[in-house]
Amino acid sequence: METPWLVSRRGILAAFTGLAAISAASGAKARAALRFGLTPVFLDNDWQLLERLSAHIEESTGLGIEYVQRRTYKEVVALLLLGEIDAAWLCGYPLLQYPNRLEAVAIPLWQGRPLYRSYLITADDRTVEDFAALRGDVHAYSDPDSNSGHLVTVARLLELGERPEQFFARTFFTFGHRNVVRAVARRLARSGSVDGYVYDALAATEPELLARTRVVWRSEWHGFPPVVVGSEARGTRAEALLLRALFDITQTEAGREVLRMLQLDGFVPPQPDSFDSIARLMRLVSERG
Repeated sequence: METPWLVSRRGILAAFTGLAAISAASGAKARAALRFGLTPVFLDNDWQLLERLSAHIEESTGLGIEYVQRRTYKEVVALLLLGEIDAAWLCGYPLLQYPNRLEAVAIPLWQGRPLYRSYLITADDRTVEDFAALRGDVHAYSDPDSNSGHLVTVARLLELGERPEQFFARTFFTFGHRNVVRAVARRLARSGSVDGYVYDALAATEPELLARTRVVWRSEWHGFPPVVVGSEARGTRAEALLLRALFDITQTEAGREVLRMLQLDGFVPPQPDSFDSIARLMRLVSERG
């Protein structure tokens, strides 16, 4: 995150150690606490940002917040399914894997729209100009359950008549979109699949890192990674208060600072077709078997 909430696993333990202290203090005051899941796949931890988000939610709703971090989407989804957390910031891909157990309740606005896309990136000194030219690369993915960091690329290769497991010489998962950019910039991978929002946000926060890479291909637009609740939290007071805090995030100074740090414009309710494009990619991969 640094600013915005992008990916850095190294600082996450320190930040959440501090957050645990905040949570303990909140419990001492007998405040209700929203249990909110995070993953470094999409988000990085930033002490100041999480602190400002806590301040906004408390000012907006009187509700405390307890952050629960795990390394992968799969782990965070498991916590939602077990009812051990109330909500999480996820990706449309893991959301759609459990349509009867998980529900998107809010979508961020990026550049005025609730949409984002996947980028395929490579080193800045390569002359490749299209997807096909990446054949034989060592390729960095983000997370197995990431839409922009895995599913989009696999589905695109199938659309091109390729066998995803054979197209690249080798693939590996970095468990973080910023880590994908780092892997390509440092030549640990020849190419990578990355969230376009994260990549573009790095232009403001880490231009030197971004300058060592370039975009080869951009996908269609997809529904932005949403805030999701599990079936245990549906219709609860915690969910209602969380939605109030998200939809009214511009109403407090702390909330406006959160948006500035995330380079987002606000949150809106999802639409029935928000994740249809991701569902289409999932069907394509599933039918391939």
